[in-house]
Amino acid sequence: MKRTMALAALAAALACGSAQAQQINVKIGVLTDMSSLYADLAGPGSVEAAKLAVEDFAKTNPNVKVEIISADHQNKPDVATNIANEWYDRDGVDMIVDVPNSGVALAVNEVARAKGKVFIDSGAASSDLTGPKCNATTVHWTYDTWMLANGTGKAIVKTGGDTWFFLTADYAFGHALERDTAAVVKANGGKVLGAVRHPLNTSDFSSFLLQAQASKAKVIGLANAGGDTINSIKQAAEFGIVSGGQSLAGLLVFASDVNALGLQTAQGLVLTNTFYWDANDQTRAWTKRWQKARPGKVPTMVQAGVYAGTLHYLKAVAALKSKDNGKAVVDEMKKLPTDDALFGKGTVRVDGRVIHPAYLYEVKKPSESKGPGDFYKLRATIPADEAFRPLKDGGCPLANG
Repeated sequence: MKRTMALAALAAALACGSAQAQQINVKIGVLTDMSSLYADLAGPGSVEAAKLAVEDFAKTNPNVKVEIISADHQNKPDVATNIANEWYDRDGVDMIVDVPNSGVALAVNEVARAKGKVFIDSGAASSDLTGPKCNATTVHWTYDTWMLANGTGKAIVKTGGDTWFFLTADYAFGHALERDTAAVVKANGGKVLGAVRHPLNTSDFSSFLLQAQASKAKVIGLANAGGDTINSIKQAAEFGIVSGGQSLAGLLVFASDVNALGLQTAQGLVLTNTFYWDANDQTRAWTKRWQKARPGKVPTMVQAGVYAGTLHYLKAVAALKSKDNGKAVVDEMKKLPTDDALFGKGTVRVDGRVIHPAYLYEVKKPSESKGPGDFYKLRATIPADEAFRPLKDGGCPLANG
């Protein structure tokens, strides 16, 4: 009897030790814009999205304990670099997610490369992140400048908008979006008549809009985002640009922008997104959960990408039973098919580009909207194999390995 009890006690101790050994502690840092022009499309809403991913993951993986921290990068690459270094080196952060602002994201990408740590970008757009600047521990979720150009830009040229003038945010994102869209315009028989570049987060677009107006281009391409897009569209209306016969192409328009502009001002804008909160029952159910912490707000594709990217990262950690080797975790992310309620089924390609469908939308007229947040009507679905740049055309060194 004593021997049986001793064996039982030993078995229980071993089982307890085994359970403790299998527990994995993961720390995730949401690095975002909390206070400036991208705060509404990312910011606190991205933190909430990451929390929902952890909540959903924990239902089936109680042995993985996840902590989330956040910080404001202030749209400054040097600030973001310092935070990323401290998080990875001192604070035990295993993965950084979000990072709107391409200049900031490219800087964090280099920190992740040097330290072999995981970086999942949802907020930044530059296609260089999966092109010449690709990194074996970086994954680019949600969207990029090539996708935007080939969605919105191509659709507008094909419907007669064949002369363009660009109003461009003067940093890495704006430059990449102008470059990629100009290439699409020219490839489809259009012409670029000129461009003007404006400072990030400027309040006065008058001189830039006057140059665009004077170009006589049929289309003024807004190669900016967030608060800059909102202000340029509002001020273009004041100048009578659209009523004068020119069109605005919002090359990167978020649901938060439409919410801020209102349908009266935003109606008719054509845009490319990879997530819309009102697309189906699953996206609507997720949005209701997200809005408990963000009442009156509408989630953007960036915030949806934070959720999906965080969830897929955690699935890879669980499959490996380890979070310690960043490259091994990202390799596992590339092996596992992506599958979540917001983006559906997809893959993470060797260059770190997440492949899923994109959607060409048009902003509804006020008379077409059935209620708050009912913003878009679907013009076209862009299949996953067409939505993003072909691997061979990106210039990513990983594609040759």
